[in-house]
Amino acid sequence: MSQKLKVGILGATGMVGQRFIALLENHPWFEVVTVAASPRSAGKTYEEAVGDRWKMTTPMPEAVKKLVVMNVNEVEKVASEVDFVFSAVDMSKDEIKAIEDAYAKTETPVVSNNSAHRWTPDVPMVVPEINPEHYEVIKYQKERLGTKKGFVAVKPNCSIQSYAPVLTAWKEFGPKEVVATTYQAISGAGKTFAEWPEMVGNIIPFIGGEEEKSEQEPLRLWGKVEDGVIKKASSPVITTQCIRVPVLNGHTAAVFVKFDKKPTKEQLIEKLVSFKGLPQELELPSAPKQFIQYLEEDNRPQVNLDVDFENGMGISIGRLREDSVYDYKFVGLSHNTVRGAAGGAVLSAELLKALGYIEPKNA
Repeated sequence: MSQKLKVGILGATGMVGQRFIALLENHPWFEVVTVAASPRSAGKTYEEAVGDRWKMTTPMPEAVKKLVVMNVNEVEKVASEVDFVFSAVDMSKDEIKAIEDAYAKTETPVVSNNSAHRWTPDVPMVVPEINPEHYEVIKYQKERLGTKKGFVAVKPNCSIQSYAPVLTAWKEFGPKEVVATTYQAISGAGKTFAEWPEMVGNIIPFIGGEEEKSEQEPLRLWGKVEDGVIKKASSPVITTQCIRVPVLNGHTAAVFVKFDKKPTKEQLIEKLVSFKGLPQELELPSAPKQFIQYLEEDNRPQVNLDVDFENGMGISIGRLREDSVYDYKFVGLSHNTVRGAAGGAVLSAELLKALGYIEPKNA
């Protein structure tokens, strides 16, 4: 009998749901046993429901092809099949909050890729290398929900992954002002070029809601747990612009930073390459061995060369140099649907399991 935890994917037919399924193939701890989606997909096999909309570059795993898609709204039924779920549902914010809470109340932990609960005060929003201590609020959330095992945990927006870890690595130098412009891939909108032909050779200088997330969510990562809730940090001050560019996968950021105490370039690079977190210490299955790499070449990082660093779970930094207005500037790159979405959520679930928050329901 398998000792793996039984996993359900909510919103399994969409792009992030597909990425979860691709990443979890042959996972040492987790096994996808249930896929759930909208009522129109329910009752079909997963292969039938996805049809010609499989967006991954790797083939659909054989193990999921014949799974019959369940109706994501039949919460008790789906929850009875699994130990925990990943959520990538495509609904309104209020609907997402309601359905994720409903699953949690069935004593099913929910690890969500969605933004709906990112500012719920007792829901941890975690990059595992940055703020795993925020999982402490789960006990307060369980009190609110009236659960013993069920809770919701989320990961932050994909756009901040290419600079928030960098600023975390430089924390001791006191970053105080940050200007970031992100150049975001179309898969961040759940699209391919076939589905969005107007993006070929084009740039769109607006992504709805993205700039507020990019400015505010890092402050929540750096916040403190107080009185059973997460209080966001007040600094650094971050201002951003978010631009959609004709790239399939990979969010690039051009970032300017002013420090309280200006370090040397060598000090900054040393902090980046030596930066580790709990996932590296625990050697979690999806954890990159090298979380942040620094590239010396003037023309790096590049999406084509660097987006898959550490299987898409690592972050690539380059072009670090002094600036005439700010102290330093750099360019960062992260894989938006791996580290920034499904992969970040899988790593979060691994850490939650390692810390004892997720366990078999029959345990």
